[in-house]
Amino acid sequence: MRLHNKVALVTGAGSGIGRAAALRMAEEGAKVVLVDLHQEELDDVKRRIERAGGEAITAQADISKEEEIGSACRAANEQWGKLDIVFANAGINGTLSPIETMELEDWNQTLNINLTGTFLTVKHAVPALKKQGGSIIITSSINGNRVFSNFGMSAYSTSKAGQTAFMQMAALELAQFKIRVNAVCPGAIETNIGENTNRKDEVDEIAIPVEFPEGDQPLRDAPGKASQVANLVLFLASDESDHVTGTAVYVDGAESLIRG
Repeated sequence: MRLHNKVALVTGAGSGIGRAAALRMAEEGAKVVLVDLHQEELDDVKRRIERAGGEAITAQADISKEEEIGSACRAANEQWGKLDIVFANAGINGTLSPIETMELEDWNQTLNINLTGTFLTVKHAVPALKKQGGSIIITSSINGNRVFSNFGMSAYSTSKAGQTAFMQMAALELAQFKIRVNAVCPGAIETNIGENTNRKDEVDEIAIPVEFPEGDQPLRDAPGKASQVANLVLFLASDESDHVTGTAVYVDGAESLIRG
């Protein structure tokens, strides 16, 4: 199996892309630290991994709180003596609002979770990863990188652009320790991220109509699946990508090429 004897930490592991990636990596032999805000969802993923013969532990944590995510990162070393893979995936859409009326509190919440939370996850994982090298994968987005036409998403897009810049900085800084750092940039994916989206009515006032007569998802004419992103994460986590670092990989069925 591709990840035999590897230890992985996955944030946002209770649902969506994080859940799919945790299950996929466990299927390929990784022992997994499951990190999320929601303990019930973590327990469900843990049970699924264990029923399939894998190993997993859970760590309930808010990634924007340094003490909590630091404790989660240490849990891997305490349980299995090492950490090889980090999938910094947790994030929110947050509040969708015109810049003029966006509350500072809403801006800060999105940046604190998506960008600061990613920084804290990587920061606290580095000491364990430096022992033998490893792979860090960050979930960014087509938004803020190729696509800027989703109105009201200035905070979200800024956080996602920041993640790719952070990824590139980290890739160069950590290369000397044989730690690779890459980002996945999904387009529309069937997940429950809409549950943490607060779209203000004022967005309708700033939106510029854009129509795609043949649709805006060229490859499948439908959103992608979390499992498709998980397959990419598996590749970036494995030794099969051992010369790939500092790279943002788009997994969007060419959506961003038509929407950009």
